Amino acid sequence: MLKKDTFGQYIFLRKFIIRIFGFISYFRFTKSNNPKIIGAELLRDLPGKNVLFVSNHQTYFADVAFMTHVMHSALDNKPNKISLKSMFKCKLIDLYYVAAQETMEAGLLPKLLALSGTITIKRTWREAGKDIKRKVDKKDTENIEEALRAGWVITFPQGTTKAFADGRKGTAHIIRNYQPVVVPVVINGFRRAFDKKGLFLKKRGTALELTIKQPLELDYSDNVDNLLYKVMNGIEQSKKFEWRSNN
Repeated sequence: MLKKDTFGQYIFLRKFIIRIFGFISYFRFTKSNNPKIIGAELLRDLPGKNVLFVSNHQTYFADVAFMTHVMHSALDNKPNKISLKSMFKCKLIDLYYVAAQETMEAGLLPKLLALSGTITIKRTWREAGKDIKRKVDKKDTENIEEALRAGWVITFPQGTTKAFADGRKGTAHIIRNYQPVVVPVVINGFRRAFDKKGLFLKKRGTALELTIKQPLELDYSDNVDNLLYKVMNGIEQSKKFEWRSNN
């Protein structure tokens, strides 16, 4: 009852939050829309620690909630589907996701969601809708390192829900410094189905697509630009994919 995770959060509280929001989101994903999942069987072959999932981003919260469902179900031997029972079992505790501090502090609901396993970071390039320039907070990168040592981390290299936005080099630095297994995830349909925050349904009957790819083959001594290029290709957000989308 009093066990804590690597950041000192009570595990029973994390499980409670995951189960409550898992129950609510389950019906939005499976009854109001159509989940289409590919590659989740690969999750069972991954190590339990030092795995970094990199993904494109379409809403603030629905993307992560959907990924959490997929991961819990796959590790409960129900890959490529979403199982409410698997979510209630809540076996996957050391799963963390990176999110902007200002996003997770904007209201009561985000603050509650943050208890499920958020690593909050201060954006170095944008805050409160304005462009800024700020040095990376060392504590932010240390928290990501700690989360990788404990388990799995989900991050969104673009740092925005805008399609085909440039990737941030911070993701490449994390890969170079901590040498995690890097797993690309590609999502689609969430922008059509939900509002920007991912809290309210905008369109029912949408195909919510998620594809988990094989881990990237990386040379961790490679330069930051090359690592970022491979990540952006992996999540299908590089310039060549933008060109295909426009033609």
